[in-house]
Amino acid sequence: MTSKTILRFCLFSAAVIASVGALGVTDAGGPKFKGTWTDVTDRTLPEDFKFQGEFVGTFDNGGKLGAQVIALGQGWFQAVLCIGGLPGDGWDGKTKILVQGQRDGNKATFNPPTGKRKYIAQKAEEFSATTKFPPAGQKDCSAVINGEVLKGNTNDGQKFELKKIVRKSPTLEKKPPEGAVVLFNGTTTAAFKAGRVDKERGILHTDGKDITTKQKFMNYTIHLEFMLPYRPDARGQERGNSGFYNVNHYEVQILDSFGLDGKNNECGAIYQKHTPKVNMCLPPLQWQTYDIDFTNAVLDPKGKIVSNARTSMWHNGVLIHDNIELTGKTGGASNEPVGTPGVLLIQGHGNPMQFRNIWLVEK
Repeated sequence: MTSKTILRFCLFSAAVIASVGALGVTDAGGPKFKGTWTDVTDRTLPEDFKFQGEFVGTFDNGGKLGAQVIALGQGWFQAVLCIGGLPGDGWDGKTKILVQGQRDGNKATFNPPTGKRKYIAQKAEEFSATTKFPPAGQKDCSAVINGEVLKGNTNDGQKFELKKIVRKSPTLEKKPPEGAVVLFNGTTTAAFKAGRVDKERGILHTDGKDITTKQKFMNYTIHLEFMLPYRPDARGQERGNSGFYNVNHYEVQILDSFGLDGKNNECGAIYQKHTPKVNMCLPPLQWQTYDIDFTNAVLDPKGKIVSNARTSMWHNGVLIHDNIELTGKTGGASNEPVGTPGVLLIQGHGNPMQFRNIWLVEK
């Protein structure tokens, strides 16, 4: 091979590597998912990634303010300003201000959203993070993110300065108590019928496919940790869709719903049945926790339901379902009758979901 041929080969190889990186095919050892990133240390992450996330600070009059900046792909963003602080940490539960942003080099500039808007529209220019547009409390507002700081002002003269933070669940990396059934500790998939383990990182991968436990359970408390992929160009149910099924009957939705309203088909919901009290979804590529207390339905000797299943649930340490009654199965449930032991199912749904530190205590 001549020196010119070697040079051409090296240039071609570099181009291939660059094009693969641009697609976000980052999960070594597993299938490739276009436009998707699963590792915060991945060097191919788009520049937009560093602008997304949560910010907290105050107005110049001292009032607390939180912001959730959603990456929409191709340099577009929408920031949701939450009066009183972030969801689960001070937000008044009703007042939001939306601002639309675009990246320009090392900064992102935000201005009032204009035109016709639709909840989680595909086009960034039509996207709204709130079902009602404009949301309650909307004001004209402009802002700039430069580095780790978001500065801005409203049209009525209120200035604000927020700094980027990374919230962590208080139960993150919680160790299983004595007597717990450890389903995944980072080393083996022995408790499951499927799944792929990355022993180096201690992570259980779905590779887009469902995973079920070998063992069946009835009543328990369970702890699991999950990470949503970064899919900035996707919307709605295409954005890191997964779920956790209690006894393979009742799905708790897992989805990148960061910054959104928190509906009954979004993160933390009992799928299409119960809306979480607050949307506690963190940004993609941050570890999150579900802590679930589950009591199965009770049947009489003839198989008639005496009492329905009930559950309480904490998402990232915040109570989002308080001893609610589950009056029927959710979509995709098994055909086994309610009130009977069932496997636990982690849904792949064609998304590269990552889990770790999964254990339960039977009761």
